[in-house]
Amino acid sequence: MAKNTTIKVKLVSSADTGFYYVTYKNSRTMTDKLTKKKYDPVAKKHVEFREAKIK
Repeated sequence: MAKNTTIKVKLVSSADTGFYYVTYKNSRTMTDKLTKKKYDPVAKKHVEFREAKIK
């Protein structure tokens, strides 16, 4: 049986509000940490979200 290449990651807000998104990424093609600029409804503005481990 083949190993799954997509993994689930947690994107945590850099505004330290505690808000996060959960998404998937391909671990073979994207080996670095994922960063995206998305909307944080707690801070009410677009901020950078960084990848963190899911506990």
